[in-house]
Amino acid sequence: MEYEIIKGVATLKMNFLTTTTVAALLWLFGNWARRVMPALERYCIPAPVIGGFVFAMMAWFLRSANILVFQLDNLLQTPFQLIFFTSIGLAASLSLLMRGGKLFVLYLVVACWLIAIIQNGIGVVVANLVGVHPVLGVMAGAVALEGGPGNAAAFGPMAEKLGVVGATTVGITAATYGILVSGFLGGPTARWLIERHKTPIATAEDLELNALQASLDKERQEDVISTANVVKMVTMILVMMVIGGFGAAKVKAVTGFDLPHYVGGMFVAIIFRNINDAVKLVRLSPKSVDLIGDVCLGLFLTLAMMTLKIWELANLALPLMVMLLVQTVFCVAFCVWPLFKMLGGNYDAAVMCAGMIGHNLGVAPNAVANMDAVCRRYGVVVTKAFIIVPLCGAVLVDIVAIPNIVWFINYFAK
Repeated sequence: MEYEIIKGVATLKMNFLTTTTVAALLWLFGNWARRVMPALERYCIPAPVIGGFVFAMMAWFLRSANILVFQLDNLLQTPFQLIFFTSIGLAASLSLLMRGGKLFVLYLVVACWLIAIIQNGIGVVVANLVGVHPVLGVMAGAVALEGGPGNAAAFGPMAEKLGVVGATTVGITAATYGILVSGFLGGPTARWLIERHKTPIATAEDLELNALQASLDKERQEDVISTANVVKMVTMILVMMVIGGFGAAKVKAVTGFDLPHYVGGMFVAIIFRNINDAVKLVRLSPKSVDLIGDVCLGLFLTLAMMTLKIWELANLALPLMVMLLVQTVFCVAFCVWPLFKMLGGNYDAAVMCAGMIGHNLGVAPNAVANMDAVCRRYGVVVTKAFIIVPLCGAVLVDIVAIPNIVWFINYFAK
């Protein structure tokens, strides 16, 4: 860590170790803030977002007042990012689709995959209408709203590398907006659907989904977090990251298409997971993979938040709000009209619509919180919703959403 005066302004230079240490402390601060301020936990604001955003706001204030400028070295942000997305790939078992039944597939295809494509299309159109770069519309579309702060922090640097100024800040700001708004809209929308259509407050049993839940529970019960399992999973993830990085470089060399390395690692992991499901090459440890992914996500996201250039939003605030308002109206309207009927037009469908608003505007915990609030209000738990929505909205959505995002960014950055 070095302190010096540059152009008359005090500058604090932090090396990668110091920067990462500060990130870890900010993550702990975020966890503390969630405990002492229940509203943060109630609306599912991630601890890394809280800690990193507080630092970014402080850095912005000190910079604007010419008091102090921070120069951060986020060297470890990319490795943490690669590990997190590769761990997500290891959780994406396509065989689950075969066990989940028609409702599971319908929700995944329509409420996750199709919405991701439409959100990006809307983002590009509205961005053009308000006079900003179309890729900023993508950042405020499926990147932030379907993918949350993690995807926003991951795709922002890619967009900026292609010349889109402010992409990371727009993406993470949009993701934070989505997390907040989705918590307010999911429950009331479900309640309106139930009362508008006078749906009976009852849930239908689904034997296929019950069998799916039983298989997931069995996999978890037989798993333990141990040093051997963690080391084995870390080694597998590292190997997949290397292969994925090599594959991404080859794709770019052959096609000119900029495929981020972490996307390559994630898809190598998806391929391996589904081959392994069929031939049982290795016994995976889902709990260890989750632990590794959670730690890396926390540090990666905190580092990304710390380095936000909030001052870049000055000229983008109004266009960004217009883009987000249109996305919000679309998401709620899609639930109220086609999706509710497609899912059955009953109490189960209303609860799932609350979940859909949760993860299509915010993140998976928002979806669960929304559904829990509705089920508590009416006293009937829809078990199938708590199986389908988190699994589709947090894991399997990326199978289509991420390639779709990569295509939109590459195409419209030209």
